[in-house]
Amino acid sequence: MNYTQNERIKQVDEKTVVVGVDIAKEIHYARVFDNRGIEYGKVIKFRSNIEGFKALEKYIKEIAKRERKEKIIVGIEPTGHYWYTLANYVIKKGMNLVQVNPYHVKQAKELDDNTPSKSDRKDPKTIAMLVKDGRYAVPYMPEGIYAELRKTNEIREVIKKKEYAVKNRIQRWIDIYFPEYKKVFKGLYGKTSIKTLEKIPMPFEIIEYKPEEIVSIWKEDVKRAVGKKRAEKLINIAKETTGITTGMIMARYEIKSLVEEYKNLEKEIEEIEETLKKQVYTIPGIEKALSIKGIGIITISGFIAEIGDIKRFSHPKQIIKLAGLNLKETSSGKHKGRTTISKRGRRRLRSLLFKAILPMVAKNNEFKMIHKYYTKRKENPLKKKQSLIALMGKLIKIIYTLITKKIEYDPSKLINDVHGNKKMQFITE
Repeated sequence: MNYTQNERIKQVDEKTVVVGVDIAKEIHYARVFDNRGIEYGKVIKFRSNIEGFKALEKYIKEIAKRERKEKIIVGIEPTGHYWYTLANYVIKKGMNLVQVNPYHVKQAKELDDNTPSKSDRKDPKTIAMLVKDGRYAVPYMPEGIYAELRKTNEIREVIKKKEYAVKNRIQRWIDIYFPEYKKVFKGLYGKTSIKTLEKIPMPFEIIEYKPEEIVSIWKEDVKRAVGKKRAEKLINIAKETTGITTGMIMARYEIKSLVEEYKNLEKEIEEIEETLKKQVYTIPGIEKALSIKGIGIITISGFIAEIGDIKRFSHPKQIIKLAGLNLKETSSGKHKGRTTISKRGRRRLRSLLFKAILPMVAKNNEFKMIHKYYTKRKENPLKKKQSLIALMGKLIKIIYTLITKKIEYDPSKLINDVHGNKKMQFITE
């Protein structure tokens, strides 16, 4: 992996042909250049299938042989998921695959013709010139358990989004047909509530039951004690509900379908999370990271799914940059702009870390103490969100160290590393 632009530029030497490919859904376009930007051949268009990929490979290798080039670098601008199959083919054929940032392509379009216009002929050249100048990144294609873990995590996210949608629809149904329901069940998705919505969701049905009969329905799924008083309260509010009383037949059908869908999704999530647990425990050193209070299977599996093999990084700062948590500053002359995070890189990784750090500063003693120190110190105190971002970077460093070095998590060492012995007094007061 090359991390500096100088090292990336050195990869494109006089023995290299650079291929810029503009990715589309069905038809891709490519142009071939040398390391100085001199073009070979003409624009070639090819289909996104095996015949098209073979035609591209033949075209490139004929040029490389004719021009006595030994190395091929194929540069692409990742567009949705359409680049996956081409990338897989290029790598399998021993050619080097790199990616250019879509934002860079957009900004560089005007260099040749002073116009921001986009065309199938223009974009491959823009991509190739960015590659030639070392403005590219080597894509990471996870393999083995890391590929499985990423796919499992993606499936879980899709199912969770469906679950959120179903929950919103259940919430909407209750607001329309039985708004007082929430006075009885604060947790709408507990077993007792779900059983009620499944069996007797309509107020006009509930008032026909005796409290003992409702309790017996609940006990079909709920093993713990369920109170008769709650059943009586449910009956009383059902008698005085302000919910809509028209279209009852289909309203009952709707809620029954929603509850069934919710239960199926819950079962899928349970199964997929069990799979995640089995997968993540096959990764060496992962149990060390799980010893951090507040870090569970879902967080650590999501973290590894996003970064892949953690050993491919030589320093945790590379993961911080991958998450878009590295700092950027806009300054000019005497003006010093505000320092913020770059927000480049993997958005899902950044989101996962933010969701993980919030409960940690509330329940993890050492992270709570450090957060207090960052926000209350006399010199350069941080705002709460700035402190959370700093702690996200700290968490990355800790996880990296624990997994790669396979050492035990030591809360006292973490606090001393951040504060020092003199500053410990401040945060414990």
